Amino acid sequence: MSFGQDPRWRRAMVDAVAPGPGQRILDVATGTGMVARALAARGAEVTALDQSEAMLDVARTHPHPSITFVQGEAEHLPFDDASFDALTFTYLLRYVDDPAATMAELARVVTPGGRVGMVEFGVPENPVLRELWRVHTRVGLPVIGRAVSTAWFEVGRFLGPNIEQFHSAYPDLPALWRHAGIEGVVERPMSFGAGVVMWGVRDGHRT
Repeated sequence: MSFGQDPRWRRAMVDAVAPGPGQRILDVATGTGMVARALAARGAEVTALDQSEAMLDVARTHPHPSITFVQGEAEHLPFDDASFDALTFTYLLRYVDDPAATMAELARVVTPGGRVGMVEFGVPENPVLRELWRVHTRVGLPVIGRAVSTAWFEVGRFLGPNIEQFHSAYPDLPALWRHAGIEGVVERPMSFGAGVVMWGVRDGHRT
């Protein structure tokens, strides 16, 4: 989907969150744990959460002494307020029923002044690039998926419209973050807009 750009997007998010030794960081929608391992490699104590036990099983095949894996949902995090010094999440908001409520829940568990970072697919603003993106997502991805399996064909057919619908419904993601109590929000389009890296700081005035 990302033409191999996803690792670069993840590195940019980790750099923006700037993890340090001993920091407690929650990685939500950790999947196979790639972001969690990058955070741990910089000395952070990472809690990696995903709703899929199957994905966590894959993540656990790459154990790290500074990573704890937890099964749970982003909409109802099993942690107290201000439990973490920072929080990261990838490809999450498109899959939840209420992105605004989910953002508020993510912010809830971060200490005031703590950083929040996100990686998400984007839609290029340039009209020519947007049309090329649509050809890739509407035609290329399903064809590639069909070569793998029926299930991956369905994933390939789903992704493009899902990404576009999400950005149409939420054209101002920084506003969504600010409403949740995250300030100083920076939105960084990457790879001609096909990816979005966003970060901000938990508002110390919110409770």
